Amino acid sequence: MENNELDFVNIPLSEDYNEESIKHLEWAEHIRTRPGMYIGKAGDGSAHDDGIYILLKEIIDNSIDEFVMGYGKSIEVSIIDGTVRVRDYGRGIPLGSLRDCVGQMNTGGKYDSKVFKKSVGLNGVGTKAVNAMSSHFKAQSYRDGKTKYVEYSKGNIVTESEIIDSEERNGTEMIFTPDRELFGNYHYIMEYVEEMIWNYAFLNSGLALYLNGQKFQAKNGLYDLLLRKIGKEETCAYPVIHIKEGDFECAFTHSNLTSNEEYFSFANGQHNPLGGTHLNVFREAIAKTIREFYNKDYEISDIRSSFVAAISIKVMNPEYEGQTKTKFSSTMMEPDGMTIRAYITDIIKRHFDKFLHINSEVAEALMRKILQNEKERKGMANIKKLAKESAKKVSLNNKKLRECRIHYNTNHEKKLETTLFITEGDSASGSITKSRDAQTQAVFSLRGKPLNCLGLTKKVVYENEEFNLLQAALNIDESIENLRYNNIVIATDADVDGMHIRLLMITFFLQFFPDLIKKGHVYILQTPLFRVRNKKRAIKGYKKEDDTDRKSDSVTRYCYSEEERLKAISDLGPNPEITRFKGLGEISPDEFKHFIGKDMRLERVTLSKNDTVMDLLEFYMGKNTMERQNFIVDNLVVEEDKPEEE
Repeated sequence: MENNELDFVNIPLSEDYNEESIKHLEWAEHIRTRPGMYIGKAGDGSAHDDGIYILLKEIIDNSIDEFVMGYGKSIEVSIIDGTVRVRDYGRGIPLGSLRDCVGQMNTGGKYDSKVFKKSVGLNGVGTKAVNAMSSHFKAQSYRDGKTKYVEYSKGNIVTESEIIDSEERNGTEMIFTPDRELFGNYHYIMEYVEEMIWNYAFLNSGLALYLNGQKFQAKNGLYDLLLRKIGKEETCAYPVIHIKEGDFECAFTHSNLTSNEEYFSFANGQHNPLGGTHLNVFREAIAKTIREFYNKDYEISDIRSSFVAAISIKVMNPEYEGQTKTKFSSTMMEPDGMTIRAYITDIIKRHFDKFLHINSEVAEALMRKILQNEKERKGMANIKKLAKESAKKVSLNNKKLRECRIHYNTNHEKKLETTLFITEGDSASGSITKSRDAQTQAVFSLRGKPLNCLGLTKKVVYENEEFNLLQAALNIDESIENLRYNNIVIATDADVDGMHIRLLMITFFLQFFPDLIKKGHVYILQTPLFRVRNKKRAIKGYKKEDDTDRKSDSVTRYCYSEEERLKAISDLGPNPEITRFKGLGEISPDEFKHFIGKDMRLERVTLSKNDTVMDLLEFYMGKNTMERQNFIVDNLVVEEDKPEEE
């Protein structure tokens, strides 16, 4: 056959693919079958972006839209035993359309701009997704002295009431319980919910939100938000600059505590952690205005280093990348109107330039900060060059790193499972290495206690061999976006030395790479303290005929606390064999595989709403030895050894 000819071959059709293979799913069934299309990932609530928080957001968004349109000045949210209630005092869903609005896909009042001009979403999906993913869902509308409710289970209607008289104020009440078939043994972490509620308050001045009775309200918009995020204005190079005009608002400054850029971006009230069009334009406009004001061609990196900002924009017909709206993609303020680029650039140019001309002290402080960033960048250049050369030499044979095959910065379907275990000593790293999944789990071994880097500059990251190699392993020198592992797990012994190493590593991340913690990548590995084992015949109620595991004549329980140990003793009968694990190296690889597998117990490292990084680090890792000692003495709890019950 010639090269330019096509040879058609009749390939027999698969008997498995025919008319019966084509399936039609009802709307609720489709949502439950493909939840990721609507809420991203399911999760159990341990991560801030898990599905149960997306469900909550979808309901609150509708109430926010009512406020934006000028109806209802308060929203009540309650979460009790996993059941959520949201009550607003807007116009209320038209009673005759209540069933369709919550139970008919692609139905809603936001498909044009007549009723909702600048709402969060316009696709008619959000509430329906909540309905389908809830074991119980109830929507009730109060409107002009009348009310009606409709109840569902997993998207299937259960009850629909008649329209009856009511003395309640106008508005809508939504109650839902996420389905445990989809979300497992989920739980709402109230700190995550509070952060969400605070964002709504900052973005909607004049709105009062109540979470389980606690009031959330902000007077100064994004100015208050930024202060809450950075902790104290005294830690900044100059006071926070706050600009607000029309549909755009921003607040920004340079921090003296970090070299990292940090942004909190919102579009139509929706948090966009991945940024988008508005953030890109804002960053460009800030840099351009600074260069023109000082008439200096400053390096972009020197301008943006340690820059922190919050921005918000409202547009008609907003567009996002994906149903979860994590990235804003609109380019126009309104159809056939001004571009977002022109709109933001004009506002920043006029207001920021005018502010710098009027406030000469701030202008001088900003210039000093840029020059300081420039000096630090140039001082680091040679150090980084030498460190990179050193890292290249050992990259192919890094004795500290046991690499895995799949990485987070790829499109592999298992990228979310990628994990780097940071261990202490060869024995612990050896146990994990032998029992790990080499596809997705890597191991980095510390040779001992790492350096306490509190108060040190980033220079130490490159000059300290261990930190430099860890940074290279994580691939975060240039940007956290290049991170090679989704989960960074600190795996140390559960003793004083192990706790100290945990603190030293957390100090390292908070000092130089705080985004790793803020974005939920850092964990502490929980390993069992005890192993309780007994012969099967000694266990009360044991019947040989019920034994499914005939290879072993004993039952083993791994216990992570004293309470679990006592329960295991009670369950496994008299005189069990009890082993106390002193360190990870004492756990055999055959056993260790159970602790880093699908049932791995991880504790996420988080920052609470009131935590300021430097205050935390100064207390736990600073030179205030006596203050810490007094704190320990004052808070010491002495537990009595109680005799075990027979």
